Amino acid sequence: MDSLSTANVEFCLDVFKELNSNNVGDNIFFSPLSLLYALSVLLLGARGHSAEQMEKVLHFNNIGESLTPEFKDSYKCSQAGRIHSEFGVLFSQINQLDSNYTLSIANRLYGTKAKAFHQQYLNCSEKLYQAGLETVDFEQSAEETRKTINAWVESKTNGKVTNLFEKGTIEPSSVMVMVNAIYFKGQWQNKFQERETVRTPFQLNEDKSVIVEMMHQTGTFKLAFIKEPQMQVLELPYVNNKLSMIILLPVGTANLEQIEKQLNVRTFHEWTSSSNLVEREVEVHIPRFKLEIKYELNSLLKSLGMTDIFNEGKADLSGISPAKGLYLSKVIHKSYVDVNEEGTEAAVATGDIIAVKRLPFRAQFLANHPFLFFIRHIHTNVILFCGKFASP
Repeated sequence: MDSLSTANVEFCLDVFKELNSNNVGDNIFFSPLSLLYALSVLLLGARGHSAEQMEKVLHFNNIGESLTPEFKDSYKCSQAGRIHSEFGVLFSQINQLDSNYTLSIANRLYGTKAKAFHQQYLNCSEKLYQAGLETVDFEQSAEETRKTINAWVESKTNGKVTNLFEKGTIEPSSVMVMVNAIYFKGQWQNKFQERETVRTPFQLNEDKSVIVEMMHQTGTFKLAFIKEPQMQVLELPYVNNKLSMIILLPVGTANLEQIEKQLNVRTFHEWTSSSNLVEREVEVHIPRFKLEIKYELNSLLKSLGMTDIFNEGKADLSGISPAKGLYLSKVIHKSYVDVNEEGTEAAVATGDIIAVKRLPFRAQFLANHPFLFFIRHIHTNVILFCGKFASP
């Protein structure tokens, strides 16, 4: 499971950095887990260079075994490779029924009925990923198909992700469309009281501020002080301590850019490690916010190195279909998050650096300027959501 959680964090930070460089100063919100899950469904049927590129981008290439399934004539999905079976274990851990939080992840492939698909692939994507393939008529009914897909996504995200595909985005020439939806709603272990929420300035940069609804509470939370770059790391748990939100907040003379520059798998684990997050009394001020962001990820995935899969002449998806010319037409990812007093609703995953000595009696955590936030599954260390709140 460690290999999967490391791949999840590496892929998360790769996607974050790409989005960040293309959307300077903007809010960012996406689910690395959801994307990883959806792309792994595709990897199950990818072969040759297409599979190699995907493995590399998803950071599965370090796992030390071939991930390309050798189904041969057998209908055993266990031959699909370790990472694919690990996903099943991971989901049984994360996706447990719990009255205090709702998490639903749904994937579906929509393929043109003009091509035949391997029954073995359909069986295994369903068994390992609960991701069925639905055959549709893009050529004759592109608009009707678009509406069908949108309705399915809306139903899987409690009505929060609507109109995923806008009019005209699904073309009659489409061959295969991947749809992936994630929805999360959680209650804080310690709720904020609405009466404590006040309107306060939020500093966008040195010269500009806007008014936000700032939530407030004092309680016992895990907090770390990082010396270089200067920041506070706060962990806010959800009920039952299965999931938590981690916030990276620049303090002192540091700004968010400095944190972003130094952010990698090693520093992220270091900054957020349980040995550095110390329980203490903290006065917490964080804004109430809601984000809804949609990304078309074809160009981002290409820039990370996943190029062949989008190219009709080069894509090798022969594990999905014997037909030639099967390629991925579009990857669209839309996420929704609502952080309020009750909790969060989200749709669409070196010793001297850290100082925890002689801490003052009560710390103040004042998120009145841009910060990064992550929602993670505590036991597996898997990141469900990653975001940047920069512009209310």
